[in-house]
Amino acid sequence: MSLVNRREFLSLAGAAGLVAIAPSLPAAAQSASQDFSFLFITDTHLQPELNAAGGCDMAFKKARGLKSDFVIQGGDHVFDSLGVSKDRASSLFDLYGKTEQDLGLKIHHTIGNHDCFGIYPASGATSADPLYGKKMFEERFGKTYYSFDHKGVHFIVLDSIGFTPDRAYEGRVDAEQLSWLAMDLKTLPTATPVIVSVHIPLVTAFDSYVPVPAEQPKHHGLSVANSSEVIALFEGHNVLGVLQGHTHINEQVVWHGLPYITSGAVCGNWWRGIRLGTPEGFTVVDIKGGKLSTRYETYGFKSVDPQNT
Repeated sequence: MSLVNRREFLSLAGAAGLVAIAPSLPAAAQSASQDFSFLFITDTHLQPELNAAGGCDMAFKKARGLKSDFVIQGGDHVFDSLGVSKDRASSLFDLYGKTEQDLGLKIHHTIGNHDCFGIYPASGATSADPLYGKKMFEERFGKTYYSFDHKGVHFIVLDSIGFTPDRAYEGRVDAEQLSWLAMDLKTLPTATPVIVSVHIPLVTAFDSYVPVPAEQPKHHGLSVANSSEVIALFEGHNVLGVLQGHTHINEQVVWHGLPYITSGAVCGNWWRGIRLGTPEGFTVVDIKGGKLSTRYETYGFKSVDPQNT
């Protein structure tokens, strides 16, 4: 029986106790995949202020001490490339690159909205700049969407960042990427276990946790506006889970038997303490006996300017 035919239910888990368990793999997939662990480390928002580099160093050193095969960085490596000069943006990526060496593991990168250079007019950049938009990220880390395989599991890293005509961002997976995703999934045997990484969530209940804003935001920035098009492509495939970032909270929403797992941020409340009850940390993902499970690891960072929410 495929994942999409299993009973639908909603499960939300809070803060540091998040545990997400996906349905068992079909027998054929169980025999093809091996047990292993990896880390989902997202929203580092590295900057020289607020002791962010020291905090990130603490998180990476703790991560290095955990048994894991590799890391998926879930996006927003730096804070912030959207509205600053090229020199400032480049210096942030330089700082991140030096700090990331503490991980000592293979890292697969997911692009986040704050990783995009010059989109806001305040940056002074124009679209003619060779590093404008996603080019600076690509120069540092490579493609913005791609797939890879590890021990019988197929991983898909998506680019959920769209740009608007008025030089802002929104959550969106464009048509070219949707076509690529359809072809990538089409090449897989249907029993192949799949794990997806995306920065802006495909599925989230975040709006349920915060007051309704007095004015509706101009752009669809908290989730992917066309997520239904992406989710439709998962039908008939053995997707174990979707790992998400962006909102800096721990959350799990299960839709059609598929867990959409949003991880808390390394930076917590942008290096100012706890974000809606979720402290600074990252997620450990275990694949064992044909099941996916997660746990959230904190690392003891103390903000120099705590503003807990």
